Amino acid sequence: MAKPAAMPIGAPEPVVPSDAGFPIVGIGASAGGLAAFEAFFSAIPNSSGSGSGSGSGSGSGMAFVIVQHLSPDHKSILTELIARYTRMQVFEVEDGMVVRSDCVYIIPPNHDMAFLNGALQLLEPTAPRGQRLPIDFFFRSLAQDRHARAIGIVLSGTGSDGTQGVRAIKGEGGMVMVQDFESTQYDGMPRSAVATGMVDFVLPPAEMPAQLIAYARHAFGKTKETFSSNSLKVDEALKKIFVLLRAQTGHDFSQYKQNTINRRIERRMAVHQIELVDDYILYLRKTPSEVGELFRDLLIGVTNFFRDPEAFKALEDEGIVRLLSNKPAGSTVRVWVPGCSTGEEAYSIAILLQERMDALKTSLKLTVFATDIDSRAIEHARAGIYPASVAADISTERLKRYFTEEPGGGFFRINKLIRDMLVFSEQDVIKDPPFSRLDLISCRNLLIYMGPELHKKLLPLFHYALNPGGILFLGSSESTGDHLDLFATLNRTAKLYQRKDEGVPHRLSLTRFLPPVTGIGRKPGKPLAETSAQLRELTERTLLQQYAVGGALVNDRGDILYLHGRTGQYLEPAAGEAGLNILKMSRQGLRPVMATLLHKATTKKELVSHAGARVKTNGDFSSVDVKVWPVLSDMTEQPLFLVVLQPSLKAPASGKTAGGATTRTENKADARKINVQVAALQQELRDKEEYLQSSTEELETTNEELKSANEEMQSINEEMQSTNEELETSREELQSVNEELATVNAELQGKVTDLSQTNNDMNNLLAGTGVGTIFVDHQLCIQRFTPAITLVINLIATDIGRPVGHIVSNLMDYNRLVEDVQRVLDTLVPSEIEVQTKLGKWFVLRIRPYRTLENVIEGAVITFFDITEMKKARDELEEAQSLRRLAAIMTDSRDAILVQDLEGKILAWNPGATRLYGWTEAEALAMNIRQLIPQTGQEEALALIRQLARAEILQPYQMDRITKDGRTVHVALTATALVDASGVVYAVATTERVTV
Repeated sequence: MAKPAAMPIGAPEPVVPSDAGFPIVGIGASAGGLAAFEAFFSAIPNSSGSGSGSGSGSGSGMAFVIVQHLSPDHKSILTELIARYTRMQVFEVEDGMVVRSDCVYIIPPNHDMAFLNGALQLLEPTAPRGQRLPIDFFFRSLAQDRHARAIGIVLSGTGSDGTQGVRAIKGEGGMVMVQDFESTQYDGMPRSAVATGMVDFVLPPAEMPAQLIAYARHAFGKTKETFSSNSLKVDEALKKIFVLLRAQTGHDFSQYKQNTINRRIERRMAVHQIELVDDYILYLRKTPSEVGELFRDLLIGVTNFFRDPEAFKALEDEGIVRLLSNKPAGSTVRVWVPGCSTGEEAYSIAILLQERMDALKTSLKLTVFATDIDSRAIEHARAGIYPASVAADISTERLKRYFTEEPGGGFFRINKLIRDMLVFSEQDVIKDPPFSRLDLISCRNLLIYMGPELHKKLLPLFHYALNPGGILFLGSSESTGDHLDLFATLNRTAKLYQRKDEGVPHRLSLTRFLPPVTGIGRKPGKPLAETSAQLRELTERTLLQQYAVGGALVNDRGDILYLHGRTGQYLEPAAGEAGLNILKMSRQGLRPVMATLLHKATTKKELVSHAGARVKTNGDFSSVDVKVWPVLSDMTEQPLFLVVLQPSLKAPASGKTAGGATTRTENKADARKINVQVAALQQELRDKEEYLQSSTEELETTNEELKSANEEMQSINEEMQSTNEELETSREELQSVNEELATVNAELQGKVTDLSQTNNDMNNLLAGTGVGTIFVDHQLCIQRFTPAITLVINLIATDIGRPVGHIVSNLMDYNRLVEDVQRVLDTLVPSEIEVQTKLGKWFVLRIRPYRTLENVIEGAVITFFDITEMKKARDELEEAQSLRRLAAIMTDSRDAILVQDLEGKILAWNPGATRLYGWTEAEALAMNIRQLIPQTGQEEALALIRQLARAEILQPYQMDRITKDGRTVHVALTATALVDASGVVYAVATTERVTV
């Protein structure tokens, strides 16, 4: 038979719309979705159903596409069911069907469906049954085609289908709704979608249409002038929004691309149905949670495992092979993935590295740093748990090797081998220090959201962070731009670049701390940033060559973080446990000066210095000038100080004079020498007094801390005493409980006696019912049985404890007792079967779980109830009722019912046949069926009869019949073979109805 065309309920075939700019609402559902569909479509206001495509008039102005998990083996009736709840036209999708507004489109069984250029495309599913994700597949295509006009709704269902699609829709600026958990029959799909943190509304299905229409009216129902009518006003409004974002989140979005920012803000305004930007700014100030929602909307990144497979293949073949091939065994490979979102890309790169390392059969230390400013995304990435829908992006081999399915299904967890490679941290790539000594940076689809100024900052930053020859991996829409002097292109299509070192000035770490040089004296036409960088580097090199001083960067405790220059004349390793502390390492004479200056700098937060400190080195004293000043840095919260050690410029006094000097001159020289020594001793005394004062202040501080600690210890002691008293009270309570237990024990003895009596009563009751009963445990071993059971199964007293399957029964054609009992124990669903003994008696075999009073299953109860007499009476009654029903059917049926033998002779003819064909029953019983069939159809009819004679089952079919008055009518027939008691077909019964 020809396949019927997909037609709407009560409407003509759709035509190509004149306007394809309306929103498309994709609705995904699985188990329990029918009730949600009814509530959803019943709540949509009545529309004209014209499907004009304009979205005007009384309609919703949107198209609805339903993706339901359907059985691939049965025809769907979902189209007819949905048509009952809405006045919109409802279609079952055909390949290439154009979508119109105010219409409903339903996926057919055993197909995947995609949206492309305003039409729905059907594809044969490639995934095995049970692993298909049609909702994700459609949502992704909808997001790619409709962008901000894509709307996704996830309704009741199990599993996680739709989760990845939600990410795709939000990544393109669309809107997502999810059914609230309380109204669902199955909440697996809604919970998985909500767990992404990207859902805009969580509502019962009946409340969704009103919110949906309000959102569409604000987002698409008018020509928006929000961010275009007054650029000055818009700039001021954006600045205020950026201030609110930075104040609450600490992140600055002012240098991101304005179009992207505008779209996200407009979408949030549509969600809250706010018309004016000023009103939205006021709403942000009054509702801090909305600032967080806007922040997360700005961060939405579309990511999945091995996104852009061709690019990842190029990274594997050209990038990772190049990196690992030259690495000796035991070395470290460092990778940075800024803007990692929920971690799929970082894990993908880790998998590629592990596979390449396995192929090379070498051992390397692989470390992947994955960073993002979204703390929620970082927590998700750290967990390493992803919905089962990610299987669509990962090969079966990788899925088995690197993922483990979570108990209960629905989610996969990254294996520990891969998870241990990654270090996830919250970091802002714009303002936080980068990682260094990297072999690979993968920064995909982050730069496309940033403005040119950020590009100029980040690309040199990536160059600085990479090792010589390091690889930079960018997104498909990104490039290194004008920084051709920093990176060479490895694969332009895959966006693979390699760090260049020739002709690039060496960038010292000191440039991070020095302010940029202004553009004084730069050549005309040369960029200011480039001139400043070159001047700064030139200045640094000159200073480092000429100003050769020793120094150290320390914290407030004196711990050395960085050493510069030659400091061995003033510092030496201290005896004992190894450590780098400038106070412990200071040589003789320098330690008190160093302690005093560091203490002053810590307390006063200003530059302090000491000139001419005498330091003993290898038995001789030398003079050194010491300076300590605070260092401002946002790399760490602890205060930092720079200690500079510079030889004193004062020349040492000489005791020698020129030849021929007088004695008086020598005396003056001796006096000057003595004065210098006295001044030095006085300075040393002052230093020791300052050191003593500093030590006294530290001692006082320590005493105060000890007093505070003593008070805390006293408080702890009081708490311990209180705890001891509570323990004493608990001991008394335990003694009281012990006495109560003795009373309860006595009561239990009485209960045991009562239980023994009840047990005797139960034994007599079971023996007196006459019902054969067996009690078995979980191992199907017999625990107890009644005497009446011996009529069915040969049991004796010694059979208790034996498996019930070892006992011989007297049943005919029934040997599934063990399997049926086991099935009841597995499913907890009672079973009831009619069985017959070899003596001809009939019994109802009932198998039920054995439940204790605590509702614990401890086995099964098997009963045999004698129904021999009941069976006979029931058979007789059924036979009489069958004859009565058959007579009533033949008489009352509006359809024509005919019975013919295998030669075509008519054996039965009901009144419906008389009304249809005109012959009376008496006339028809004398006829052959060939007289009702046109000459051209007789061979086909005889062939069908022969098929039925072979007991083959025929589907309903259609054919022509001739009436008494000579007319030809087209009828639909259902043919059934009539079989006698021996299984032989003796006649054919047909039910016939006129078709239009």
